Amino acid sequence: MFSGIVEAVGTIQAIETMASGRRFWIQAPFVDALSLGNSIAHDGACLSVIAIKHRFYCVEAVHETLVRTTLGERDLGDGINLERALPIGARLEGHIVQGHIDTTLEVLEISRVGGESYYFTFSLPEPWAPYVVEKGSIAINGVSLTVANVEREAFRVAIIPWTFQHTTFARLKRGDRVNVEFDIMAKYLWKWAQQYGLRLPAVESS
Repeated sequence: MFSGIVEAVGTIQAIETMASGRRFWIQAPFVDALSLGNSIAHDGACLSVIAIKHRFYCVEAVHETLVRTTLGERDLGDGINLERALPIGARLEGHIVQGHIDTTLEVLEISRVGGESYYFTFSLPEPWAPYVVEKGSIAINGVSLTVANVEREAFRVAIIPWTFQHTTFARLKRGDRVNVEFDIMAKYLWKWAQQYGLRLPAVESS
């Protein structure tokens, strides 16, 4: 479980391609504190540490993960947002993020809003629209964000200077694709609405 508060931007130092997927060797400032099996969100995708060597650690992404996320497009030297799993009792600063990417969406527009703040506009295909509401939560490349507004087939988020400077948002450009995890509560509520419509499920009295 994660909160969407990026801990560091790591660097991909090596990539091994296998029949089952890809292995990534990543440099990060917290490598000395890692143990085998630790869960880390990589641009929002939860992967387990399978090896540690010197200043680097290794994770493996299977074919399903490569297809569903942007990890299949990553190259040597790329920066990647990192967040270690939340410890029990930690303060939830962002929102509940599972580390399970739903889809990738396209950056449609980036506009500066005075100072060092920005608006990022992303595509929103109709199948995903029910999960996005104004002022709701969304995780983009592992970053917990609030939806500023929703338009037809698009939505916008505001990026404050701290987030812009301490995540990979500063490296995004128009046309890039990003990993997106929609709010788990929105997904459950939409599933419930599809199943029951406006009717409450029957409750048996004891």
